[in-house]
Amino acid sequence: MPFNDLRSYLSALEEQNQLLRIKEPVLPEPDISAAACAATKLGEKSPALLFENIQGYHDASIAMNVHGSWPNLAIAMDMPKNTPLKQQFFEFVRRYQNYPGEVEHRSEAPWQEVVIEEDINLFEILPLFRLNHGDGGFYIDKASIVSRDPSLTGEAHEKSQNVGMYRLEVKGKNRIGIQPVPAHDIAIHFQRAEELGVDLPIAITIGNDPMIGTVGAMPILYEQSEYAMAAALNEAPYPVVRTELTGLDVPWGSEFVLEGRIISRFREAEGPFGEFTGHYSGGRLMPVVEITKVSHRKKPLYEHLYLGMPWTEIDYMMGINTCAPLYVQLKQAYPEIEAVNALYTHGLIVIVSTKTRFGGFAKGVGMRVLTTPHGLGYAKVVIVVDETIDPFNLPQVMWAISTKFNPEFDLVTVPGLSILPLDPASEPSGMTTKMIIDATTPKAPETHGHFSQELRDPITTEDWVEKLQAMIEAGNQK
Repeated sequence: MPFNDLRSYLSALEEQNQLLRIKEPVLPEPDISAAACAATKLGEKSPALLFENIQGYHDASIAMNVHGSWPNLAIAMDMPKNTPLKQQFFEFVRRYQNYPGEVEHRSEAPWQEVVIEEDINLFEILPLFRLNHGDGGFYIDKASIVSRDPSLTGEAHEKSQNVGMYRLEVKGKNRIGIQPVPAHDIAIHFQRAEELGVDLPIAITIGNDPMIGTVGAMPILYEQSEYAMAAALNEAPYPVVRTELTGLDVPWGSEFVLEGRIISRFREAEGPFGEFTGHYSGGRLMPVVEITKVSHRKKPLYEHLYLGMPWTEIDYMMGINTCAPLYVQLKQAYPEIEAVNALYTHGLIVIVSTKTRFGGFAKGVGMRVLTTPHGLGYAKVVIVVDETIDPFNLPQVMWAISTKFNPEFDLVTVPGLSILPLDPASEPSGMTTKMIIDATTPKAPETHGHFSQELRDPITTEDWVEKLQAMIEAGNQK
């Protein structure tokens, strides 16, 4: 069964011992972010956290680390929680390729229970707190934001709808700063709004089902629908409800829906915030959203994620959902592609395993990575390895670089390419030199190196892996 809201997903996590209810009194700062940071240090099976007794916030509950482990992501796809990462990846790819799934339009939603259209005060409505001590304000970092291209009309306007995840700063009672990164779809919508001299209507949804959060942070193609992708990944229709004020489709299962507009041709200081790069981002001039309507469930759940020195929840949430689109897009061009690992710091490093068709082939694969929707704004270092190397097995990848890579022949650098401005190494901000490391075995007409006597595992090794794993699991169950 797919999870159409956050509450049913948290119940499933709790049933499988992947949720901890924190009933003791906690301070919004620093307890909540500190506990979420601590959860990420418990390893790859860390649980979600639900804070139910927050000092200063009556009846508020805050969920953290919801996507913060591989077991949690497996449960979101209705798979056994101990499903290995590589198996999750290929199952995600299989469902991804069933796009588009069915989008189900409903007339009512639980988030319509409470509606506020006058005297909106986000400081009273939302249980806000800072994540890191150097944050310049209250950061909303796990909202799914809906917009459409204002330059289009009719069916084209409907189809241009995008759901994305962008950072937000609560700056006033009904004012929110937003960072529309140029590589993301909302930046295109907002640019066209400013060209027309009009504001851009948006809907901000908080406390969503696990799949739309995954898809909202996913580098799918511009013309693809996030809701139809969520339906494909859930293998079930995805329910949405149209808002009355903005006419945008939002998830049926959201806890909060904030409707408003990004003010055209206006910028205001925003930030700094601790970011997924493990650094503070600094202050920048960013657009501002004016909120004119808030709807939410009774006793709503507020969802947040801790951002800090990797690994944190965002590294799990933006892991497989970045690997899968890259894999499909690359494989369409090069059938030899075996697997893609873009787990690290939101795919600033991408590792690709591939069969090699001819000399120089791996470098071409690396260049293709740089021109994908994800690669244009991220993908700073691309490592290409042989098909015999598991890109999710870092010791194997490091071995390939250690023994196959010769900087004289196998290093490609491309200056003057775009990168997200949050990359602290970019210079100027948003620009960088990118690099391809060819760690594949040379193939004619390439002739450098001596690789004819590579070792292979004994022929029954895989059988013994399965046998030993079964023995370990049997022992753990005693």
